Amino acid sequence: MGLFNKADILLPNDNIDLKKWSVIACDQYTSEPEYWKKAEEIVGKNASTLNLVFPEVYLDEGQERIDKINKTMEEYLEKGTFKEIKNSIIYVERTQSDGRVRKGLIGSIDLEEYDFSKGSNSKIRATEGTVLERIPPRVKIRENASLELPHILLLMNDAKNCIISSVIKGEKLYDFELMQNGGHLAGYKPKNADSVIEMINTLSKNADGNLFFAVGDGNHSLATAKTCWENIKKNLSEKEIENHPARYCLVEIENIHDSALDFEPIHRVVFDIDAKLVLDGLKNYYGDVSNTDNGGQKIIAIYENGEETLFIKNSHSSLSVGTLQNYLDTLNIKVDYIHGEDVTRKLGSQKGNMGFLLPKMDKNDLFSAVINDGALPRKTFSMGEAHDKRFYFEAKKIK
Repeated sequence: MGLFNKADILLPNDNIDLKKWSVIACDQYTSEPEYWKKAEEIVGKNASTLNLVFPEVYLDEGQERIDKINKTMEEYLEKGTFKEIKNSIIYVERTQSDGRVRKGLIGSIDLEEYDFSKGSNSKIRATEGTVLERIPPRVKIRENASLELPHILLLMNDAKNCIISSVIKGEKLYDFELMQNGGHLAGYKPKNADSVIEMINTLSKNADGNLFFAVGDGNHSLATAKTCWENIKKNLSEKEIENHPARYCLVEIENIHDSALDFEPIHRVVFDIDAKLVLDGLKNYYGDVSNTDNGGQKIIAIYENGEETLFIKNSHSSLSVGTLQNYLDTLNIKVDYIHGEDVTRKLGSQKGNMGFLLPKMDKNDLFSAVINDGALPRKTFSMGEAHDKRFYFEAKKIK
């Protein structure tokens, strides 16, 4: 097996309403429960990935919801809700809300080639610092699950765009509109899957800094899959380790140089605070902070009835997001990570809240930054706006 492989991929059967089946990644709209309520209204009692994943807006429901998810997975498998595309990869085209088309490949990666620990030199590497405290709750969701439904996106640094552009479309597998301004999704079986996989695995052998796949989305989901696999393999023989389905994780890979792929900042909102105290604390924490451009890192603070632009020098972080996060980590307050300036302004301007707008990271700096500096501060960037994030659609057995 190579770094990127074929998989037995599960798709909804031909009787399923695909628009109701497919829902957005579970870590989106965490401060907007109305989005998920609308998704529930759209889905109704129909078969849907909404019943197979755990939206983070509902994390306080705990074990009861996990048990229901696992039971529904078994029911869908028993009732024939899925059809299986054996030993294949899928070429996908995601038409975003702005009309641009993002292209990717769905297949499996070998978790033995991935290491999320600090200082990792693995070919598949985390792009943000893994918060170890976030892993155990996610392990609880995955450890007894029959299926994985990934929202993991891996980026490859294919400057000449020779891999995905070489795909020859074969049989169309799905083609439909996504719910709630999500755009359009289409998937095809490539006619030349073997040559595409061979190209990926050949190029990966000579990757700069030994880094071929950088996690663009789903850092903690992939870290959870790795943790579960490490737990499982302790009780397996060498032969069982080689072929166990939990060793191979279903992902989508995209080229970081895809012209439809944008990096957007992930802003912050803090809750139940005194905005003046938080703002004064930030200024005192760094000292050299100005409201006029002093060559420092730019952050915009939003609060009830106002906003303030800050330029911070001597922060010991190369990115504004790291500067802000280092300060927020010293406070015992609730922080949410928000996709979109409008939502940040809306939430941050409410009484008792505060929002922080951050600048965009240049996507061309990602691979060199990870190679040279290691994992970036958590929630440094988002691949597109919230409604353009990956939707759940495909699944794979992990038992």
